[in-house]
Amino acid sequence: VEKVLLNTPLTWTVLPVQMLYSTNLLVLTVATAETDGFSRFLRSAKLFNYTVLGRGEEWQGGDYMAPGGGQRIRLLKAALEEMKEEQEKTILFIDSYDVVFASGPKELLKKFQQSGHRVVFSSETLIWPDRHLEDKYPHVREGNRFLGAGGFIGYLPNVKTMVADWTGEDHDSDQLFFTNIYINPEKRKSINITLDSRCRLFQNLNGALDEVVLKFEDSRVRARNVLYDTLPVIVHGNGPTKLQVNYLGNYIPKVWTFETGCTECHQNLRPLTGIQSEFPQVTIGVFIQQPTPFLAVFFERLLNLQYPKNRLKLFIYNQESHHKKQVDSFLEGHGGLYQDVKVVGPEGADTDSISSRNLGLDLCRQDKQCKYFFSVDSEVVLKNKDTLKILIEQNLPIVAPMITRPGRLWSNFWGALSADGFYARSEDYVDIVQGRRVGVWNVPYISSVYLVKGDVLRSGIPDYDLFSSDTQDADMAFCTSVRSKGVFLYVTNMHTFGRILSVENYQTKHLHNDLWQIFENPVVRIISLSQRLPPLCPCPDVYWFPMFSEVACDHFVQEMEHFGQWSGGDTGHRRIQGGYENVPTIDIHMNQVGYEKEWHKLLLDYVAPITEKLFPGYYTKAEFDLAFVVRYKPDEQPSLRPHHDASTFTVNVALNQVGLDYQGGGCRFIRYNCSVEAPRKGWSLMHPGRLTHYHEGLPTTGGVRYIAVSFIDP
Repeated sequence: VEKVLLNTPLTWTVLPVQMLYSTNLLVLTVATAETDGFSRFLRSAKLFNYTVLGRGEEWQGGDYMAPGGGQRIRLLKAALEEMKEEQEKTILFIDSYDVVFASGPKELLKKFQQSGHRVVFSSETLIWPDRHLEDKYPHVREGNRFLGAGGFIGYLPNVKTMVADWTGEDHDSDQLFFTNIYINPEKRKSINITLDSRCRLFQNLNGALDEVVLKFEDSRVRARNVLYDTLPVIVHGNGPTKLQVNYLGNYIPKVWTFETGCTECHQNLRPLTGIQSEFPQVTIGVFIQQPTPFLAVFFERLLNLQYPKNRLKLFIYNQESHHKKQVDSFLEGHGGLYQDVKVVGPEGADTDSISSRNLGLDLCRQDKQCKYFFSVDSEVVLKNKDTLKILIEQNLPIVAPMITRPGRLWSNFWGALSADGFYARSEDYVDIVQGRRVGVWNVPYISSVYLVKGDVLRSGIPDYDLFSSDTQDADMAFCTSVRSKGVFLYVTNMHTFGRILSVENYQTKHLHNDLWQIFENPVVRIISLSQRLPPLCPCPDVYWFPMFSEVACDHFVQEMEHFGQWSGGDTGHRRIQGGYENVPTIDIHMNQVGYEKEWHKLLLDYVAPITEKLFPGYYTKAEFDLAFVVRYKPDEQPSLRPHHDASTFTVNVALNQVGLDYQGGGCRFIRYNCSVEAPRKGWSLMHPGRLTHYHEGLPTTGGVRYIAVSFIDP
């Protein structure tokens, strides 16, 4: 019979379960709170039929950075005194918050019996807590020399004898107590103690990180000690190695394997299907802390989240006066849909970015009806409308949806930390970002967008100030604060959620600054969503295809009118290289508004591939001599006389809508007596420029017509 013990506030609880080996086993652990680490320990124990029950008293034994842990011995001693001595009964005493079982009791007991000793302690490469005792440690033939108190296994009479003399305080060092027993030759011999020097039973990670790697077996994962070529049964993230055991715990023992993928991602979920009237209340914190492109898109995505608006509260912090108009526009149109809205900044507010984040979390913390706080930075583009539902259903303390920058390995999580607490790349980071490993991952750092349980805010991380630090930025400080409380941070890539924008070089000197984002944020709203439609051929060798979105067309027109320096329509003008224009138009050139580089990239990325497909054998770098926006008005310049373009081919994009914005207009190709009189907004005409396609601009009879023209040569 295997039995598992765990202290309760006053007593220990014992549960008999079926044993897989021939010897009785009692597994004892001290757990004074149900932390995320303890839940992980329970899951791995359950997988191998270790069963753990009970809750504990308040911890008085210190922390891992200082000697302590005497409370563990007191509780162990009290539990053992109630047991009848049986020579064959085996005791496993183990930490739980930072421990993962990698195998079951059968292997554990077999390796223990093979040791030939009555008590086997875990071993370490580092001596703790008294370095002066090093010379008193016996030498070992191979392996680690020093004792680790985080785990040991032994026969009941021997373990009883070992702890019988304990009279210390709860805050005294359990490590030092067991060390003094081990280094005493008489006690070591009489109790028959040895160390698991080659890590066959226990793997302590402190001081041994370079020795431990993941070993993927058939639908199972082990930790392998490459120095001694062993497969430990128990993995312990002792001392300052909590992040490393969290990483290993993403896989061990069967959390994620190559054969099964993530085995725990669909466990302990909170389904929201069919409870529309009972959706948990969520406070959404929106943080605009710097000039951000496509803020209108951000608010569109926020509005499109599939979640009852009457169960949402909004907290918006806006640090940028530049964005006040967009915030006000969103709230005027849609603010009334939400249960409540609170806006801070930009004028008249003394709340800074760190204080605003603390304030946002505390609004949820103080509101007992708030079940979740959803933090979203303005550079996040949530394309998945079900993001909020998916995160809630994961039922995790803190979880972030993985978002990336297109074409780059940059994401909103870190897989590891360096020694000084900054970014380090984990072995699996690239595979997770690129979707080759899909699951829910315990990570040390998340940012930009994440969901926090309200109960976690109230009990797990109750401190008001979580974002302040003298050495770290706000996100790093938050993650450090959370980890210090034993709360796990998760990121999920089980779904595609969206992307994150680059904001470092965003300028605000133009009217529509988003048009200039073609390099920094190539996935933009300039290109039409229907651009993949096959080109039409309204006239011989004239091709017609969608290019710009309606929003982009409007912004181009507004940007040119805002600039306002339209040419006079004469043949000579300094905006043109050489100063002479054969067929002048009323126009503004792209170089006048500083858009020539961006325009060339648009032509190269989107027009050149179409050109090479429609004109086989022709290859272009989309170099243009002229690129400009033309304005046609009945009382200014209504039309353009017949002419050839000085180009290999010409691209002509309609920037507004015939019948709505203007009447008349169009282009007639004289040789073919073929006209395109109703160009669609955002669609481009492409045709040869010289010799064959003599053409004219048809009169605009009403309104104002705008087109964007490019003369392109190889």
